[in-house]
Order: sequence, then structure tokens, then C-alpha cells
Amino acid sequence: MESKEIRNWRDEQALRRLEMISPLLDPELDDAKRTQMREAIAEKNGLTTRSLYRYEKYYRENSFDGLRPMNRQMRRSARLPDNYDEIIGEAIQLKKEVPRRSVRQIIKVLESEGWAPPGTVKASTLQRYLFNAGLGKKQMRKYAEARETSSRRFCRPHRLELIQGDIKYGPQIRDKDGKLIKTYLSSLIDDHSRYILQSEFYDNQRAEIVEDTFHKAVLKHGVFSCGYLDNGKQYITDRLLKSCGMLGIRLLHAKPRNCEAKGKIEKFHQVVDGFISEIRLAHVHSVEELNELWKYYLEEEYQKEPHKGIREYYEAMDVTVPSGGISPEQEWNRDTRKLTFIDAGTVAEAFMRHETRQIDKAGCFSFEGKMYEASTALAGAEAEIVYDPLHTEEIEVRYRGITPIKAKRVRIGSFADKKPSVPVGMTDRIPETSRLLDALEKKYKEDRKLLADAISFAGYGEEADSDV
Repeated sequence: MESKEIRNWRDEQALRRLEMISPLLDPELDDAKRTQMREAIAEKNGLTTRSLYRYEKYYRENSFDGLRPMNRQMRRSARLPDNYDEIIGEAIQLKKEVPRRSVRQIIKVLESEGWAPPGTVKASTLQRYLFNAGLGKKQMRKYAEARETSSRRFCRPHRLELIQGDIKYGPQIRDKDGKLIKTYLSSLIDDHSRYILQSEFYDNQRAEIVEDTFHKAVLKHGVFSCGYLDNGKQYITDRLLKSCGMLGIRLLHAKPRNCEAKGKIEKFHQVVDGFISEIRLAHVHSVEELNELWKYYLEEEYQKEPHKGIREYYEAMDVTVPSGGISPEQEWNRDTRKLTFIDAGTVAEAFMRHETRQIDKAGCFSFEGKMYEASTALAGAEAEIVYDPLHTEEIEVRYRGITPIKAKRVRIGSFADKKPSVPVGMTDRIPETSRLLDALEKKYKEDRKLLADAISFAGYGEEADSDV
């Protein structure tokens, strides 16, 4: 089993390569533009265009795994000069002086100053040493910039070619004990149809909620080609880039303070504002209740309602639009691009977190301040744990030669007094519920019943025909 250090280094190198070639994977690029971009990227990163060709080929054949370097021990070659430690020291100093210096530029300085003969220091070797010194992180977190465009005049021709994602502040609610809960809405919208692939409220805005949104969207609607996101810290994590890379999804990021580039998701947030106004009357006491009402509102008040942006898109191409307009749901369903689904286990593995833990004598390990029970058979071993960051009631423990173990949280009984309820302020008249949300819930359930009846009647008609 390779060491944790080597495994992390291979993943970091794969991420760096994916960032470099991400702009080249756009199917809309013509050959001339792709060649020009490839030469610019090669020059910027001190590589040859042949190396970029090779990375592109590996990614298309084996996705993210194809970009990992060969599994080899990171040891110094016997052919390196005796003063290699001094060379590395000078390289580190050069990087600290100007963090933007590339490996190629550092090698050029070392050779020109006589620290190393020409050709002695290889870029890949020096990159490893800089990484181990903690100086490669910034280089590996540079992301491809999205092409400049106006979202008001730009629309992908088919569904799932491009999605936009963002987080919006949700309503503040109080649980039944009076505790204030701040909520955040994470959403993904299809660029072509304006159909919402996934949208859900959470009680935090950590990076995990973005991963959960992507995970659920892929399970429900299949993989998409590219994601267009802002530069919030939740969207620029190595974890998200790696997960999407494993599924063949490219990620692009908008330039800072460029809200126009994400116009479709920003326009959708105006619909969310309407929901927030209604939810203040509904006396919601949990995030689960909030999401249940949001489901009704989203389906009946957005997905099925005519969308002005879709009308403008077709009218700009001189295509006649029905008088009633076209809803995001209608545009999504009538698109000709086929949906591509991936095995649920493969998708889940892409979004799982992997860490190592030392198993104690009782067969337990600590995770986020809580104890989990694995097996006494692993006592004293360093095992790999695999978990979903939003669902940590059960964690999978892996160790070579044994079947993976499902470790559950150790329960320790305790006594705690219930907090007294907080008085609710009174006004002249407080509505007991939101009448609009009640109406949308009723409409949602009626639509589902009509659909079920239609399916049942269709089955009855087929049986009658077969009897004849």
C-alpha cells in the first residue's frame, strides 16, 4: 500500500493537470483556437504541447485516474549532483522571493547562476520538492477562467451542456425550542432550459453542501458536461474539483464581481425571494419542513410556469413560441439530448471523503470529536475511513485483506434538561399559515394524483386490448 504522502502527491498532480487542460476540453472550441490555447498553456506552465496532448488523451480515456502520475517511490536519483540539497534550498528561496515564479523560471535562474548544469534539474522533480516544502499549493489552485460572455444573450443549445450554481441566504427560522436557525439555499440550474436540477436549504454554508448538491443532481438527472460557478470558497475546493473530475465534469469559475455572467441563477433567486416572503407566514420550525414547502413552491411556481428567458431565446432565432409560453419543465423534457446516468455506487464513491485513522485497543477510532466502533481485529492498525460529510452516523472502514466494516457512532447515555420554550411575540393579527403555500401544496398533490390515475388507466386499457 502506497504511503499517504505519495497518494496525496499523486492526487495533487492530477488536480494540477486537470486545471491546465480544463479549457481545452470544451467541445465548442475549433481546432485553431484549441491549438492557440494549448500553446499558451504550455508556455505558461513550462511544458511542451506534447505533454498537454498526452494529458488530454489520458483524461478522455480514464477520466481523473488517468491524470495521476505513475505509482513510484519519490526518491532521489543517484545521477543527481552531490550539491542537490543546496540546489533545492536555492529553488525554495527563489519561490519564496516571488511566489508567482514558475518551475521553468526557477530552473532557468539556477542554471544561469551556476547552481546546476543545464538539463540537470528536471521540472517534475523540482515540483515535488517544492510541493513537499508547502510551496506548490497556490500554483495548483489556479482555475481556468470562463470565457467572456453576456448571459442575457448566451444560451447553450441543449440541456446539461452547462449548469450554473450558487448559494443564497435563506430565511431565518426558529425550532420548537426557540433556537434561531440560519438557512442557506444551494442550487444548480440548467443553462439551456432554466430547469432546476437540484435546490435545497441547509443550516450551514460549508463546502459540503455544494458537494451534496452536485451529488444529488447527478443521481437524479445524470452527468453534465460543465459547471459554471462563482469564486466562493465553497466552489474552489480541491475536493469538488476532484469529485467532478472523476465523473468527467469540467468546472469553470466566473471572474470576481461578475454577477452578469451568472445571470440565469441570479434571476432564479428572485423567485426564491418570493418564497421567503411567504415562508414568514408559515411558522416553519425545521429545515426539513422548510424544504418540504420549498419543493411545492419550486415545482408549481417555477418549473411549470412560462419563462421569459426561454421565449426570448427562441424569438431571437425567429422561432414561433406558443402563446402560453414555454416552462422550464417543458423545455427540459422536449430537449433531444439523451441523459447519461452513472452507477449510483460510482457516483457515491466520487463524493466520498477518504482519511486515515489509528484504531485503538478497543477497536474504536475518533472522528470529529466522536468515537466510532470498528472492530477489535483492527486494534493498533492504521486504516482508511470513507464517509459522506453530511451523513456521518455510519463510516466505512477499509483495511487491506479484509471486507470493509461499517463503523457506527458509539452511543453514551446522558441526561440533559429540556430547554424552556421561548415566548413568541404577539401582534394584532398573526396569520396561522401561508395561504399561497397551502394552495401550492394542494396543487402539487392533485397533479401527482392525476398522473398516477393516468398511468393506472393506461395500464387498464392495455389489459383490455390484450383480452380482445
